[in-house]
Amino acid sequence: MSRQLVFVHGRAQEKKDSIALKAEWIEALNDGLAKSKLTLPIAEKDVRFPFYGDTLYDMVDGKSAESAAEIIVRGQQSDAEERAFVQAVLEEIRKKRGITEDQLMAIAGEEVVKRGPLNWEWVQTILRAIDRYVPYGSGASIALATYDVYQYLKNSNIRKVIDDGVSAAIKPGLETVVVSHSLGTVVAYNVLQQRGKLVGWKVPLFVTVGSPLAVTEIRKTLKFIAPTRCPECATKWFNAMDDRDVVALYPLTTEYFPLDPPVPSIENKVDVKNKTTNRHGIAGYLDDRDVAKRIYDALTA
Repeated sequence: MSRQLVFVHGRAQEKKDSIALKAEWIEALNDGLAKSKLTLPIAEKDVRFPFYGDTLYDMVDGKSAESAAEIIVRGQQSDAEERAFVQAVLEEIRKKRGITEDQLMAIAGEEVVKRGPLNWEWVQTILRAIDRYVPYGSGASIALATYDVYQYLKNSNIRKVIDDGVSAAIKPGLETVVVSHSLGTVVAYNVLQQRGKLVGWKVPLFVTVGSPLAVTEIRKTLKFIAPTRCPECATKWFNAMDDRDVVALYPLTTEYFPLDPPVPSIENKVDVKNKTTNRHGIAGYLDDRDVAKRIYDALTA
């Protein structure tokens, strides 16, 4: 039976060539398949790569990553709801990654720590502490990733543009394996949840890698949009993470991402050794032997 593969990318892809990016994803997947002496079992024309990187770029008005991150870190041009979202996510990252108040104090002084998480200097200090104390962590990258997720979840116009682009890559009635990364896992999950059953998508396997879905504020916000469950169009859900990946804070287990109903459950692989410098890059997930084999099995079942 003919099947197709759809890749859903994350952030920081602006101004790139979508054809070249698709080739990079396929190359990484083939590297993973080669570890089992396999090759991509479908034609490359049956691999779809919906590209929305420039939409994300426009969200920060075309600023460079460094300039956009600086504005976000300073809290400029943000409303109270956005600031609260960013604060909650970063405070959770701080606690999960074991950054102590003493370490924050060493960076910013006692007064900032005494005022606590609700002051913006605390947020700025956490980002600096991520740079200093978290291996492979980048405060600027975390700030931008958090901002992008917030804009996607809270701005219905942005969400519709991105969702429409991803949806156009999935053909109703054709069995489609969906593989998503980073912010793309939030996008793919929401699109499959909201539209999959209605339009007749058939997804034998939904794959999430490097996913922030279980971060409390992200999970809570998604729950307002739709119940937390395996998308009804998906038969199986497989999640993989490297526990050194700062974006993938938790596995998608019943403790951190409880489903209602609880079945089909999410299968988690938490021992990926991502080779990329920040332990979050897509190449370091797709070239994992188990991740690649799971995709291959779903395409050939």
